[in-house]
Amino acid sequence: MLLNEHNSKLLFQKAGVAVPKGVAVTPEELATFSPDFDLPWFLKAQVLTGGRGKAGGILRVDTRADFQPKAEQILNMTIKGHSVPFLRVEPASSIKREFYLSFTVSRARRSIVLTAGREGGVEIENLGADNLLVQDVSLPGGLSDRHVRAAFFHLGLEKEQYASFAALLQGLFCAVLDNGLLLAEINPLVLTADGDFLALDGKVEIDDNMVDLRPDLEAFHTPAHNAPEENRARAAGLSFVKLQGFVGLMVNGAGLAMATMDLLNFSNLPAANFLDLGGGADQERMETAFDLLFSDDAVRVIFINLYGGILSCEKVALAMQGALGGKPPKKPIVARLSGNSAESGLRILKSLNAPNLHLATEMGEAIEILKTLRPDDAPASPFDAPRLAVPDFSPAAAPLAPAQAPFPFGKGTPVLVQGITGREGRLHTELMQAYGTNVVAGVTPFKGGQEVLGVPVYSSVRQAVRAHDVQVSIIFVPPRMAAEAILEAAEAGVPWVVCITEGIPQQDMLSALTQLRGSKTRLIGPNTPGLLVPGELKVGILPVDPFTPGDVAVLSRSGTLTYEVAARLSAAGLGQSLCVGIGGDPFIGTSFTDLFELLRTHEPTKSVVVLGEIGGRAEEDLAEYVRATNFPKPVVSFIAGRTAPPGKRLGHAGAILEKGGSTEDKIEAMRRAGFTVCPDLDGIAEAVRKTR
Repeated sequence: MLLNEHNSKLLFQKAGVAVPKGVAVTPEELATFSPDFDLPWFLKAQVLTGGRGKAGGILRVDTRADFQPKAEQILNMTIKGHSVPFLRVEPASSIKREFYLSFTVSRARRSIVLTAGREGGVEIENLGADNLLVQDVSLPGGLSDRHVRAAFFHLGLEKEQYASFAALLQGLFCAVLDNGLLLAEINPLVLTADGDFLALDGKVEIDDNMVDLRPDLEAFHTPAHNAPEENRARAAGLSFVKLQGFVGLMVNGAGLAMATMDLLNFSNLPAANFLDLGGGADQERMETAFDLLFSDDAVRVIFINLYGGILSCEKVALAMQGALGGKPPKKPIVARLSGNSAESGLRILKSLNAPNLHLATEMGEAIEILKTLRPDDAPASPFDAPRLAVPDFSPAAAPLAPAQAPFPFGKGTPVLVQGITGREGRLHTELMQAYGTNVVAGVTPFKGGQEVLGVPVYSSVRQAVRAHDVQVSIIFVPPRMAAEAILEAAEAGVPWVVCITEGIPQQDMLSALTQLRGSKTRLIGPNTPGLLVPGELKVGILPVDPFTPGDVAVLSRSGTLTYEVAARLSAAGLGQSLCVGIGGDPFIGTSFTDLFELLRTHEPTKSVVVLGEIGGRAEEDLAEYVRATNFPKPVVSFIAGRTAPPGKRLGHAGAILEKGGSTEDKIEAMRRAGFTVCPDLDGIAEAVRKTR
């Protein structure tokens, strides 16, 4: 959750960081505005974007008569596509020096980063590398005196200013830890003529996972910055982003939603929105989603694309039936249902006899139907359909070296379930057992001595591993406790941990991953559907229907894409040797590269499919590894989210296109490493077949 300057400063104040006096002023309050501080004032547009000053969104007022005209001037502005809902008015400050100061949770460096600049202001990015000192602040260690001293001396401050600077830095860092901040930036931090430090401007981003756990942080959310439909979707727990096309999109799972958005955009059917129902497509969510899309004038036709994994298509169809309330859809709907209970779901929708409801089982079939429904005056897509990215070279064939250790996953692998007595833990324990997984024990604190589905329950992991051989632990515990559950398993010596839990705050995972370094425990996840060896072992929540035994390994950042691609491979007679979801969060344990090292000597695996997403460097790092080590098996890949708007979070926390390398750079790195990069899901099975 990104905060405007006003709310950022309120949070800073609460942490003891000094900020100028300031008042939020709405358009309705202009005529009666009368602050308790003297002129001159600065009027500052409150928008969730940078560049306000260059755009004219910050103005100085020297007389009371100038206030309202200048305020109205700013309030009527649009800054980088953002309207200005209100202003912050501050008195002018006496400035002796300006600096830059920030704490950032860095995905690339896997730590909190402290950055201090000798100069600050709007030109911070153009002041040269020598201006900035960048230090890693690891968790759980935290900010130390050495960090403070290094920043202090870099800024060239006077000795008598050390105590106040140290207090400022400690206060800001405590705000980062206490509120789960991903960013706390002061630019500029000023030293006043009186020798005081003052946060003249501020920018804060709070981890959405922390907001879910801390309802009090909702007070910093400002609905005025969002479109009404975005606020409604947020309240309903939907992931929703407004786009520029005409096809309303409704999908379950961020990976499949991004792939569908791309497919629409590349088919000259540009998406009007991104809407991820998630795993809870109940009637209430469906009603909200339909209302959003029916009420949006830009939406001319709706595409519902669902692959039923754990989610039942039949239940979704019943939810759709209830949401429509026996009336025909207000706009044409194309519904594609596949996977779990798809046939019964389609029967339910067909029984509605709705004239505007068109049904399909395959994405290609749905796209052809959508093309027939395209209005003549619909906007054209700005995206050109990509082509198959053929590799520059084929990795040289290399004899398989003897395995350094037995492959860790297979029939009979003993599994422990942490959180076995909870609803999700019990449900998926039963499903894993039905697949033949050897669940030997469960753990729930204070419930030792019980039995669940014939499985003995212990109060701690240490107790369980003393009584049983445990090779894998799977975690079904709430986000607040998940990181500790991972560390408990590691300290008990469990070799592999699979963390299903989503919504873990990023700082918690940073701390846990730091503590796992040097440990013998390997973590898969968090926010993963788990792993599956078809016909032998299931550790996770993956549905079993799409998977068949074979020789293709499928590694993915998305659960729904894993199921979708496995089903396509199976239908083409290409079974799978191993399927692993590495997790969609920014900070995960086992990477693509780690799993490739495992698969290098895995004789049952003859080829690998990698399903990537926008954001991060997972795919680039994998490409570098494959080139450097001459990985001996062919790789086919697909990247979801190629048409995503930069900077927008699409579904889970990992799916964001950050500043730096572009998606095309990611794809080019994979092509140069010898990967066949497919432009769409339809081509994956054929691409795998051609590598044989």
